[in-house]
Amino acid sequence: MEDEQSFSDISGGRLSLQRRYYTQSCREFCLNCPRLSLRSLTAVTCTVWLVAYGLFALCENSMILSSAIFITLIGLLGYLHFVKIDQETLLIIDSLGIQMTSSYASGKESTTFIEMGKVKDIVINEAIYMKVIYYLCILLKDPLEPQEISQVVPVFQTCFIDLQCWRFGLIMNNFTIL
Repeated sequence: MEDEQSFSDISGGRLSLQRRYYTQSCREFCLNCPRLSLRSLTAVTCTVWLVAYGLFALCENSMILSSAIFITLIGLLGYLHFVKIDQETLLIIDSLGIQMTSSYASGKESTTFIEMGKVKDIVINEAIYMKVIYYLCILLKDPLEPQEISQVVPVFQTCFIDLQCWRFGLIMNNFTIL
């Protein structure tokens, strides 16, 4: 069974949250983040190149223009490969663990697995970031003190979404994540 709903993040970008149920003990949550804005990419590129052209006009050194083009291209490739995440997935298998996967705009994927024995709880946390934002966190048990929390692992780190989206994804029809 699969269902999907669209939401907007705190900056107005369109997000879609998909819930997939493979079995009673295996479910997946997939959050698709907004794509790279062509408008912002064009604005940054034009600004860098106009500043470089202004410096070229003052200094009459063509190396400035070449450097600006090179820096812009390297910066864009670095942003697409290391920063811009298009999709984040949370796969939960009750008896085994939780797998978090981030898919970058360049095609690179990063996967983290947490054994279920290390998980104390999964909570919706809130923080103040110019306004109140909500994010999903996995609380890990301390190996020496099982009643204590050793680490807080945030899930879906790139998209700050509203509480309504978390409620849809996690608590719909008396369903809880664990």
